Amino acid sequence: MKVIYIWLVRLISALNFFKRSKVHSVIYLMSFGNNLKFILALADKLPENQQLVVFYRPEVEVEATQLAAYGVKVVAFRDNLHFVFTGIPVIMSAHLIFCDNYYAFLGGLLHPRHAKIVQLWHANGAIKRFGWGDPTTSQRSKADQRRFQRVYNQFDDYVVASDAMGTVFQNSYRVPRSRMKLMGYPRSDRFFSTEWQKGAINRINRLAPGLSHHRVILYAPTYRESMTFELTPELKEALVADPNAVVVVKLHPLLQKYEQQFSQSTTHQVRFYPQLSTTDLLMVTETLITDYSSIAFDYSLLPHAHSLLFYMSDLEAYQQNPGIQPHFLKWLPSAPLRTPSELKQAILTDSQTDFTKFNHHWNTYNDGHATQRVVEYYCHYLTK
Repeated sequence: MKVIYIWLVRLISALNFFKRSKVHSVIYLMSFGNNLKFILALADKLPENQQLVVFYRPEVEVEATQLAAYGVKVVAFRDNLHFVFTGIPVIMSAHLIFCDNYYAFLGGLLHPRHAKIVQLWHANGAIKRFGWGDPTTSQRSKADQRRFQRVYNQFDDYVVASDAMGTVFQNSYRVPRSRMKLMGYPRSDRFFSTEWQKGAINRINRLAPGLSHHRVILYAPTYRESMTFELTPELKEALVADPNAVVVVKLHPLLQKYEQQFSQSTTHQVRFYPQLSTTDLLMVTETLITDYSSIAFDYSLLPHAHSLLFYMSDLEAYQQNPGIQPHFLKWLPSAPLRTPSELKQAILTDSQTDFTKFNHHWNTYNDGHATQRVVEYYCHYLTK
């Protein structure tokens, strides 16, 4: 079925390859709702002859509705025939296409003649491997591998915040270094904004009153495919080691069904706030506990960030599948914790984490002005 779908994408894009459109579109493909400020800034600065169209996945309908309220044209899309026959012609008219993720249909798209396709990605850095770095990729069929590489090759530019992330894309996607654009991630600007910080605090005070008066320990493990989430008695005991702390557990959206189950079997110290985003919760977090999640790269940018703990109880297995970036022990700001007892001791010790080298390595160009740089760069491209 995938082969037929990709073939149809190629056919429709070929039929529209030479067509001229009166309206030149700028496309944003949205599967994450954490870059709205950039999208609105882009819409505001586009030349008059350009129209911004946001194609969004159903999971981010709330964010798409917010964009629509500001006058941005939004279109829901899935990988289906409707998108092939109505969405692909619009994309083929584009002069600029932004992507925040890997989109499989790009493997069949004929690259629009005068367009630039830009990968913005959705994270500041990477601990786990992806693309060719994921060991399962080499186990896929040759046809699948060719399809993956066709998608990787479609991106003319990769907007990154550091040489380190540029290297990750270069190796993971097997693309030239020249495609890396060191400008910073627009989505990271919020962490430098006092307006956003105050807004996050207000949302927390409204939806979780009193939370900001405690030491907040945020436990946010990464999502693992084909695995359920388990909060073992030993892990629960470690998390609540500080009797004066509140432990907030934030699961991946695909695992949120477990939150109600765990909320009934934990103490009053352990809380779940599905109504609050992980990003908002970072504003009151004194200690962040994660494993392989990119949330670590966000937290380290916040001025109040105190301690970052990496609880990696399955490190050996995870290094095999899906894999971890090379030399990660050299740049982690704190050593991995392997057992609940090590985690418990680290929580009680409560040592401050030095983020200086970590941020220099991964957040080099994240300075609060990435949106301005990226918008100006690509709006200038449109006027050439």
